[in-house]
Amino acid sequence: MHVFVTGASGYIGGAVATRLLQAGHTVTGLTRDAAHAHALTRLGVQPVIGSLDDAALLAQHARHADAVVNAADSDHRQAAETLVAALAGSGKPLVHTSGSSIVATGTTGDATETIFGDDLLDPGSTWQPGHPVRRARVAVDRLVLAAARHGVRTVVLCPSLIYGDARGLPRDSVLIAALVRQARAGGVVRHVGAGRNIWSTVHLDDVADLYLLALEQSPPGTFFFAENGEASFAAITSAIARRLGLPGPLPWEPGLAGDVWHPEFARHALGSNSRVRATRARALLGWRPRHHSITDWLTTADLGERDR
Repeated sequence: MHVFVTGASGYIGGAVATRLLQAGHTVTGLTRDAAHAHALTRLGVQPVIGSLDDAALLAQHARHADAVVNAADSDHRQAAETLVAALAGSGKPLVHTSGSSIVATGTTGDATETIFGDDLLDPGSTWQPGHPVRRARVAVDRLVLAAARHGVRTVVLCPSLIYGDARGLPRDSVLIAALVRQARAGGVVRHVGAGRNIWSTVHLDDVADLYLLALEQSPPGTFFFAENGEASFAAITSAIARRLGLPGPLPWEPGLAGDVWHPEFARHALGSNSRVRATRARALLGWRPRHHSITDWLTTADLGERDR
């Protein structure tokens, strides 16, 4: 296939583009930064310089391709609408990237027992997250899934906390990078509250494998979580402390003195729980993730800071 990938210079999009090339597909990749074009070319990706706001450009490349992966911005509704409209009636695959923060619960660093399954957004579901930003993301997910009724083989992939080395251009996982930046800046590793909050996790290589399977095999209008294991933030930050040779981890309370992170980001991302199960990807697509432990990976990971 010829696949058009948005966000091809990003953490997820770069890994997906690389995996597609390995599988013998041709990849055209959208990037906002002209400086990344040469690097994408060296990887084997045909670069397209532009943004998700350029509806005509998106539509042109979506129609020209055999399939589309939207890995640039989960919350950009206009881009999702543009891609859906461009592919309407074509039967082509459109794989849209969400993220398991949509199901995040709690804000104080305490654990919850709530676990979400792949049926979360199935037809007839009225589930909505509490936070307005998450509600907006879920609305985009539902818009993409509903396009299956209009001749687009739509898929929504919803990765949990991703870890692993970048496979395209140098990039870092958002939440891990935030923890590492704080640790280096403050000289001590921190987590929100007691750090008992738990996130499901998944390795970047396993995520890329799932995108490939979804493009090739997924039925239209299907939602998939991506996870293979889970860990508390206390365990994650303990591994970071060992890897960096820094003290900690120590608790930090959002709103107290010392702006370790923005309080909203601290509470609703680093202090929340996001526990999911990827039953459908294994059963429907035969997905077999190979990596099981974020803490094992952190013991040898290159945690150098990179630009995002």
